[in-house]
Amino acid sequence: MTDASPPQNLLRDSVWLTLSEFAIVAAIFAADVYHHIYISKTPYLFLLGWASLRLRGLRWKDVGFARPRSWGDAIAIGVAAGLGIELFELFVTQPLLARWLGKMPDLSDFGGMVGNLKMFLIYFVLVWTVGPLGEEIVYRGYLMNRLAGLFRNAKVAWIASLIVISVVFGCGHIDQGATGMIENIWDGFLLGALYLACGRNLAAPIIAHSVTDAIDLVLIYAGKYPGMK
Repeated sequence: MTDASPPQNLLRDSVWLTLSEFAIVAAIFAADVYHHIYISKTPYLFLLGWASLRLRGLRWKDVGFARPRSWGDAIAIGVAAGLGIELFELFVTQPLLARWLGKMPDLSDFGGMVGNLKMFLIYFVLVWTVGPLGEEIVYRGYLMNRLAGLFRNAKVAWIASLIVISVVFGCGHIDQGATGMIENIWDGFLLGALYLACGRNLAAPIIAHSVTDAIDLVLIYAGKYPGMK
């Protein structure tokens, strides 16, 4: 007996199903631009990913949300990668982009958090849930796999998926302005590359993303984030 029924095999390989999913993703992004999405696109994309996997007879662990081979290695790699990404952003890409575009990333949505411990704790819980966990599952786990699957998961397909979904990830931060979008394209690329380097396991990227967001939130709360008043 095979692991999946013929209809499930057909659905896994269905180009039309994948294209339909991408159309829904585009609709969600468009709705967000016109302020019809509340709080974040990530929960909607997560539900789409869950439905996609169910239709294909797959689970989240099939796209990398699973126990890593070694938690020690995953934590060490994730923390080191997160610190590296954050330091490179704060001291290299952000200053260069700000000089080139004349603007820092627009983080005005977090302005009320400066010096406000209650708001800091609320944002900390929300951002960690939607950001490191939700975004890594959605963008690196779900979307990268769906795009690479269109081309039978060939090596060149994964490279193309890494680039395209990194751009999509950056565009998902349009509210942060051009500087924030480009920063997040680069961050998405590095997190996607980490996902592939770890055998398409999400543990290290989630930890790395957690580290970058934690540093950002602490700097904003302390009033020390560059460009925040």
